[in-house]
Amino acid sequence: MSRKALLRRELLAARRLLTSEDVRDAAAVLSAAASDLPELASARTVAAYVSVGREPGTHVLLDALRARGVRVLLPVLLPDNDLDWAAYEGPEHLAPAGRGLLEPVGVRLGPEAVVAADVVLLPGLAVDRRGMRLGRGGGSYDRVLARLAAAGAHPALVVLLYDDEVVAQVPEEPHDHPVDAAVTPAGARHFAPRGPA
Repeated sequence: MSRKALLRRELLAARRLLTSEDVRDAAAVLSAAASDLPELASARTVAAYVSVGREPGTHVLLDALRARGVRVLLPVLLPDNDLDWAAYEGPEHLAPAGRGLLEPVGVRLGPEAVVAADVVLLPGLAVDRRGMRLGRGGGSYDRVLARLAAAGAHPALVVLLYDDEVVAQVPEEPHDHPVDAAVTPAGARHFAPRGPA
């Protein structure tokens, strides 16, 4: 088993120990910490995602962004694991989808819609001191990051995590991209600026 796979297994096991109350409490604090992030405070369009299970909660943050007039784009998983996007119109406009996900029911905007985002919120399992993110391994967000690079788009890349998921080192592969910031319930942490992808 690879170092990435071992670390993923360890981090997912730790998340399974969280209670629903732990997740709910952390989501409220995480939303407040994220809202203080300058990149989000000035954003007009944010590509985000709907948290499920024991992921750091995004529901409060999605509604706070929308209430501020931010255009929020949410992913729609395609059969090949790529992501389409649709606008978030509120929790009543989310529907269950494959893999236990919740997806927006609105008009599909196409995979390229993400290039209009000022900020992209990325799911993850960990980030290290260099800003290297450990994802879940499905490759969907690797495609998003490659699409942004190909378009010359440089939105702020932000990962949402629990406090203990900021680790010393994440195993890195050539296609991995560092993020600009991580937000945990304890607050935000910025990483060294990255050059153009």
